[in-house]
Amino acid sequence: MRRIVLAADESFSNKHLERKSAFNAQAMTAAASIVEDVRERGDAALSEYTERFDGVALESFRVPQETIDAALAAVDPRISAALQHAARQIREFHERQVEQSWFVTRPDGAIVGAKVTPLDSVGIYVPGGRALYPSTLLMNAIPASVAGVKRIVAVTPPTKDGSLDSAVLEACRLAGITEIYSVGGAQAVAALAYGTESIAPVDKITGPGNAFVAAAKQLVSGDVGIDMVAGPSEVLVVADETADPRLVAIDLMAQAEHDPLATCYLVTFSQDYADRVEGAIAEHMKDSTRADITSASMNDQGLVVICRTLAQALEAANVIAPEHLELHIENPMDSLGAIRHAGAIFLGEWTPEAVGDYVAGPNHTLPTGGTARFSSPLAVEEFVKKSSIIQYSPEALAFDAEAVSVIAHHEGLWAHARSVELRKEVYDARFGR
Repeated sequence: MRRIVLAADESFSNKHLERKSAFNAQAMTAAASIVEDVRERGDAALSEYTERFDGVALESFRVPQETIDAALAAVDPRISAALQHAARQIREFHERQVEQSWFVTRPDGAIVGAKVTPLDSVGIYVPGGRALYPSTLLMNAIPASVAGVKRIVAVTPPTKDGSLDSAVLEACRLAGITEIYSVGGAQAVAALAYGTESIAPVDKITGPGNAFVAAAKQLVSGDVGIDMVAGPSEVLVVADETADPRLVAIDLMAQAEHDPLATCYLVTFSQDYADRVEGAIAEHMKDSTRADITSASMNDQGLVVICRTLAQALEAANVIAPEHLELHIENPMDSLGAIRHAGAIFLGEWTPEAVGDYVAGPNHTLPTGGTARFSSPLAVEEFVKKSSIIQYSPEALAFDAEAVSVIAHHEGLWAHARSVELRKEVYDARFGR
């Protein structure tokens, strides 16, 4: 892992980072071609891309109910129980996020407010490839369900034999999803956005994917809603001398094993402690089943920042604005107020990032690549829309009319001004005022 040692009067800044932009020109070009092709040719294009990229020729993209039932009958009971445990706690957390419509009546009789309405339909992308992610399905589908979305669709790449992971299908069952399609990549995003003969379009697309999926989501954004453009996973651990190096090491590795492009940051206070963590990583690596991916991430993307003070360390965390932030320090709750930018914050040595990935309840779909500076975790609010409600009384219009007229005339919008002036004249004529 690359190391940076900060001087006592030095602040960590963006110049210390070698973070890559979320924009991938090559992926964008390829995705644009795929999206346009699927938009024009529908299922025929989906079939060709599925055979080319996934190596399987499918007669139908929708997973039939009998296939789902057979997979559910074969699901490992321990997996089923674990997913049920996770689903329950994810649902309980997200139920606290539900917003209600509201109205208020002003003294002049005007009514203003907001009407909260669930989206009609949502498509959830569940990645395949290096790993299978039933947890992603739960984290995207349950907030949508809590929000009241009626049609929730899942898409996920097929395996070589055309089957789907039984755990993903179990997660679909727990979330109430029965509309499931064996299709992945940019072509799946295009199908969800614009529809094909087999797949009806949706109003919003959520869920992570590779660079081509991310590019496709950027391309269709505006025609449909998207959650965010997710980059490689990342974790930042702030660790003082009280932290167990073995725990810090395994938590760094838990992100590194996702992807060779995943980024791990260790912010600590001595070269000696950093050496101890790297030694622990080497020991853990002997038992890792994903050592190649983990070591590639650590070696190519890893960064150690040696700070002099806790304030300096916490400010480094704010500059990086990580997806996941772990505070392995004494009294971590005391430092929470100093954190301004992080997707999810894990306090203390008993809180590994993995609990957030699976069962704690808060959403694991988080802003990456520094976007925690302005973005939030996926939430119920992503699956609703709000309509402003306005109803004026004659008295309210009379009260506001002059201000409307003055502003409208200043902006050169005659009809805007006249629309309130005329109403005032109509009211005066009708009621003799």
